[in-house]
Amino acid sequence: MTVMKTSMRNFFAHKGRMALSAIAVLLSVGFVCGTLVFTDTMNTTFDKLFQATSSDVTVSAKSASDSGATDSENGRPPVFPASVVGKVKAAQGVKAAEGTVFSTSVTVVDGKKDSLSPSSGAPTIVGNWNSNDARTMKITSGAAPVGPGQVMVDKDTVDKHHLRLGDEIGVISAVGTHRAKISGIADFQVTNPGAAIFYLDTRTAQETLVGRTGVFTNVNVTAASGVSDAQLKKNVVAGLGTGYKVQTAKETADANQKNVEGFMNVMKYAMLGFAGIAFLVGIFLIINTFSMLVAQRTREIGLMRAIGSSRKQVNRSVLAEALLLGVFGSVLGVGAGVGLAVGLMKLMGSMGMHLSTADLTVKWTTPVVGVILGVVVTVLAAYLPARRAGKVSPMAALRDAGAPTDARAGRVRALVGVLLTGAGGYSLYLAGSVSKATDGSLWLGLGVVLSLIGFVVVGPLLVAGVVRVLGAVLLRMFGPVGRMAERNALRNPRRTGATGAALMIGLALVACLSVVGSSMVASATDQLDKTVGTDFIIQSDGGQRITPQAVRAVKDTPGLARVTEYRTTQADYTTPDGKTLKDTDITAADPTYASDLRKKVVAGKLKDAYLPDSMSVHEKFAKAHGIHLGSRIKVAFKDGGTAELTVRAITTSDDMIDQGAKYTSIATLAKYVPADRMPLDELVFATADKGQQDAAYKSLKSALHDYPQYKVRDQTDYKQALKDQIGQLLNMIYGLLALAIIVAILGVVNTLALSVVERTREIGLMRAIGLSRRQLRRMIRMESVVIALFGALLGLGLGMGWGATAQQLLALEGLKVLDIPWPTITAVFLGSAFVGLFAALIPAFRAGRMNVLNAIATD
Repeated sequence: MTVMKTSMRNFFAHKGRMALSAIAVLLSVGFVCGTLVFTDTMNTTFDKLFQATSSDVTVSAKSASDSGATDSENGRPPVFPASVVGKVKAAQGVKAAEGTVFSTSVTVVDGKKDSLSPSSGAPTIVGNWNSNDARTMKITSGAAPVGPGQVMVDKDTVDKHHLRLGDEIGVISAVGTHRAKISGIADFQVTNPGAAIFYLDTRTAQETLVGRTGVFTNVNVTAASGVSDAQLKKNVVAGLGTGYKVQTAKETADANQKNVEGFMNVMKYAMLGFAGIAFLVGIFLIINTFSMLVAQRTREIGLMRAIGSSRKQVNRSVLAEALLLGVFGSVLGVGAGVGLAVGLMKLMGSMGMHLSTADLTVKWTTPVVGVILGVVVTVLAAYLPARRAGKVSPMAALRDAGAPTDARAGRVRALVGVLLTGAGGYSLYLAGSVSKATDGSLWLGLGVVLSLIGFVVVGPLLVAGVVRVLGAVLLRMFGPVGRMAERNALRNPRRTGATGAALMIGLALVACLSVVGSSMVASATDQLDKTVGTDFIIQSDGGQRITPQAVRAVKDTPGLARVTEYRTTQADYTTPDGKTLKDTDITAADPTYASDLRKKVVAGKLKDAYLPDSMSVHEKFAKAHGIHLGSRIKVAFKDGGTAELTVRAITTSDDMIDQGAKYTSIATLAKYVPADRMPLDELVFATADKGQQDAAYKSLKSALHDYPQYKVRDQTDYKQALKDQIGQLLNMIYGLLALAIIVAILGVVNTLALSVVERTREIGLMRAIGLSRRQLRRMIRMESVVIALFGALLGLGLGMGWGATAQQLLALEGLKVLDIPWPTITAVFLGSAFVGLFAALIPAFRAGRMNVLNAIATD
């Protein structure tokens, strides 16, 4: 009880000094809890949506996905005859059955040809208005569509694009473009995660989406009173046979949930990973805080030992303070996490994904995990300072504050740090020496972990050399004030090393990702310059295939020398070694693609792969299956027949664009796949007549004005789009890493603040002998800048090493150009100096306001 009282007294006596450590715990716990609450809320939203929109039993085509009808490679949804609805109605236990048709491979535009599809990645759905949708949608204006000239739109889309009743919109599908006027507006009765939904009457939906009437994508079945969904499913299957996919409401909802689960888990664990980095950085802050508090209370602890306190009691006293800090910071962090989740929901809402706070889900495990994690991390971080406090002897009461350093411990630390750093460097060397990227990934991960830990451990040993160099370059120009700032940073290498290490971790990751991202862009650009021989690339950023109408518009564009279609599908391969490979990709293109993509060939001629009943394979595939020129491969095309194709060319596997592609001609594909099942183009390439590039570029954009889902890019545009995509990903990662860097900044602030308290008497004496307030503040700011730059140098150097090694592995996958983004590295280094200046503002201000006499009188 006495230990707890002492801990409580010390905790509240130094609450100001504990504040920044508590904020670090709060931020880390808040990020963890916010991530869990946000993802749980999204799961709840989708659960409610899928449960509300699923009928008791759903019948769909056999080729549909587990979550219902999905569009085929030909841009049309898989369908079955309308007669199936009658068979379902005849099944025992069926109260009602209604045929529906819908598609997601559509683009909807307004009267100005601007897309009405969501920008958040949510689907655009066009279907017929039916009684199942009427359960979850309420018509708030106008009326349901009747006839081909009418369409009903969901209210969220209407509000976002400022639509009104009577406005004309166009539905663009693989069949063609259908125009209709808005006859009604329907509002969601459940939370809409962001989809845009458009309703046509049944006949018009069939003609617009499939190209013919008398077919449906689904049958929504309602059970009679007293009939369970499982029993109803059995009855329906008995009446239909096994040629259809039949699912209960729960099975449909679970399948839909599984579809979004992958994305949710990636987002969840990625965010938790960054929270873990923040926790790791926070550990250094907590260690520094308690180390300095223990050092400042050396005499006090010595007196406690002199009057009978045991080592265990002193140790427990410090750990009890850490426990209080952990509980306090974690409890506040749980509340902050809920607030963060709400903020993320609002942010997603601004991006088009609507999440209602009514669905806010805080499971009991979330606060428990947050508090336990925060407390455990805090107590573990305080263990070493607590152990050091327990070693304080009663004789320390007679000495000045400040625990003596342990020379033996320093030598052991140096040895361990050098060994870990050496092991990490060797692992990185091994990672860069492997012949297969998969073999090197484990060595890369091991090297990153070992080198990071090694740098953290050996950091205090590097302080003397690095700080002296930085001092010579930056601080000597400030005269005596600069020299004092340098000596203050050198005074306690362990403290400076730990403070710099906190910043080092975040900046190492920034540097590594910058090198990888920049190398990917440089490699892709290099590959494009060397291999792409066409002027323009037409594709959809949303992954939609290119409709025949759009392809015809491209081909009719004046000023083009050639147009190449490019499409992919899947097939089952039977190779010469007798193996059967299921669902393997095959690329079908026009023969001119051999000129559009100058792909390196190791055997044969690529243009021969486009001869009738011919194909090419890549080198690794050929070696794995005993394939050589003239070998014959049985290819059973998806939705088509089986061909026996002759291998006419073997391409390199050592490239990036179309890596691993197996080519055949569109004419060969058309020979074995019926016209109504032929996949649509994924890309279309166009090459202008000589000297007509600019005119052809403008003409192509004009020709595709009615198809806003497709982008026309020349090589410059394509490179910029690639750079922008990687840049957006990196910016998102940098944003998440900002949490760790914020915690590291708090560490610098805390170290300086506690250092000022520790040096109160010294500061008073310096002021008494003539040091001005301005000079004192400058000294503290310079000390902070040096600490920040020390961490930045270590972090950027370490990160560039990681990034260069990662690029060596990527080179085995075709990304062969190593590009160090020196402007980014330089900007981060200079930014670290500003971080140091910012961190020193409050400690410097407080030091400057000290009363000189009171400071000198401090014990």
